[in-house]
Amino acid sequence: MRDILHLSWPFLSACFSLVPLMFTSCEDLRRFGKKSAAPAAAQVPDKTGSFTGVSQWRRHFTDPQLQALTTQALENNRDLKIALQRIEMAKAQITAARSVLAPKVSGVAGGGLQRYGLYTMDGAGNSTTPIYDGRIVPRDLPDYMVGLQTSWEIDLWGKLRSKKASATARLLASVEGRNLVQTRLIAELATAYYELLALDAEIINIDETIKIQRDALETVQVQKQAGAANELAVQQFEALLFNLQGMRMDTQQQIVEQEGIICSLLGDPKRPIARSKTGLQSALPHLPASVPADLLRNRPDIRRAEFELTATKADVKAAKAAFLPSVSINGMLGLQAFRPNLLFNVHSATYSALGGLVAPLVNRRAIQAEFDHASASQLEALNAYQQSIVNGYVEVHNQLAFIRILKDLHSVKTREVHLLMESVGTAADLFRTRRATYLEVLNAQQNALKARLQLIGVTKRQFQVQASLYRALGGG
Repeated sequence: MRDILHLSWPFLSACFSLVPLMFTSCEDLRRFGKKSAAPAAAQVPDKTGSFTGVSQWRRHFTDPQLQALTTQALENNRDLKIALQRIEMAKAQITAARSVLAPKVSGVAGGGLQRYGLYTMDGAGNSTTPIYDGRIVPRDLPDYMVGLQTSWEIDLWGKLRSKKASATARLLASVEGRNLVQTRLIAELATAYYELLALDAEIINIDETIKIQRDALETVQVQKQAGAANELAVQQFEALLFNLQGMRMDTQQQIVEQEGIICSLLGDPKRPIARSKTGLQSALPHLPASVPADLLRNRPDIRRAEFELTATKADVKAAKAAFLPSVSINGMLGLQAFRPNLLFNVHSATYSALGGLVAPLVNRRAIQAEFDHASASQLEALNAYQQSIVNGYVEVHNQLAFIRILKDLHSVKTREVHLLMESVGTAADLFRTRRATYLEVLNAQQNALKARLQLIGVTKRQFQVQASLYRALGGG
């Protein structure tokens, strides 16, 4: 088989005929580029450091039981595992985008049989042409071939490099997405844990009130026997006791529900949930009362929005480059013969090389549509980035304000509880000496219990606001 190395004149003429079209495409790019120019705010700064905020949760949440639960959640939570798989998917996209830049080489092996008609140029020529050892080309011509094929698109305009940059930015965005899931998981787990501690504290306060109520019931029963109280007073004290017992059962139901929420976050149905014996009396997590604006950049949602914006900018560059002609080189190197025993003969070597210049003609509207889509996506990402900054500022501002308000509220409620608890003892003493009615005793006990539960609620909110501030600051 004759060696082939050809670059035909029709191909060259076609290349020269596309030169005016190249200038037309460049003009289109300038026109579309002006149309889609993004504001200066869209210029995303380069990233020089890695996100480390979510790894600081141990410094913020010092409760040993909460730390153990958080460690378990980070290992087993299904949402985190899903986010991790998204990172692997993004890594695969980078590998695919990088491989497009390199030449593609494929191994080829095959065989076939072909017969030309006698009244064709090939058939007539083959009937009188020797092919091997004086023999004429057979009418049924076998064809065997082994070798390598290659193709390579030369990235003159940066289209493929832009796609790689887009894939890289989306990988980083997926990493920040995982950080976002992790930060929210830690904050949600802490919030649920503090809710559980608050319910435990409510149980303790209800039990203490039940004990006081039983003592009061025994007192009023003794007074009834002595003729100092009537049946109505006994019924009122006994009814309140049943009310407290019902309240305790309702709180136990809430504990079961809250443990279920924590089990879901842990990815483990095991119960009961271990928690601190000191309850809400442990040290309150604390973050500074004032936060630098730069700290908001630790938020994974803001960083993810930045990377998404970077990716859309690269998509726009790739869409612009699609208007320009693409240059590709195709080649083949191998062995070809009509008999297997001749295939590995030195005279069976064959190769070909072909360069091509292809520019869009008919499908330019489709390319323009892709460019418009990329431009709209960039503006969408820009708005999402700006909105994430606004959301971050508002959330941090609100949580800091809540911390100050709850601190003052806790001080007020503490004084209220102290006075009401004293009033319970005072009412009980006065009732024994018949200087207070049983209604005053019941009212004092109910007010004291209500105030104690409210104080527990305020304390719980103080803990939960710190967890919310941790999330609002991106875990930093």
